[in-house]
Amino acid sequence: MTILVKQHETGIEEYDRLFGQPTHDNQILFELSIVAVFQAGLSWQVAASKLPVFRQVFANFDYQQVAGFDEPEFEALLQNPAMIRNPRKIQAIIMNARAIYQLQPEFKDFADYLWHFSENQTWTMAVPIGAPLNRRSSFGAIVAKDMKKRGFKFLGPTTVQLLLLACGIIQRQETDETEA
Repeated sequence: MTILVKQHETGIEEYDRLFGQPTHDNQILFELSIVAVFQAGLSWQVAASKLPVFRQVFANFDYQQVAGFDEPEFEALLQNPAMIRNPRKIQAIIMNARAIYQLQPEFKDFADYLWHFSENQTWTMAVPIGAPLNRRSSFGAIVAKDMKKRGFKFLGPTTVQLLLLACGIIQRQETDETEA
């Protein structure tokens, strides 16, 4: 039981360390996208607590290896008791890895694709103090629509918004609405 608690803390601590830090690291971006997919319908803490498991079962977040997953790997993931065993989400991760792979040659890599929407700059989103993290923006909706067109799964506007916040492309700026 101690090992599970330690993994739980490690995953959440790692996610906290990464969340909101602008990154162009494809491995970290794929990692954050996995948490975003598994977070849908759950809390971020549940999804983040599984980071050590995700790292192990998703080839250390190497999307090129995950893109090659086939039925045997899919079935093994479904049988792994440490996994969040939602077949639609697991299939989405594999499909998303393939979609990332298909971004070339139009984009150099996943980072180039995600950051091109903001012209390689962080995008500041003014929100009222205390607004929930999943508050939608037109920016997140535009990215989600494009991702869907390119074959990404389980990455709708709210989930993409959280992904863009997690990887630092969107930076929230809390404002007091009474100041306006």
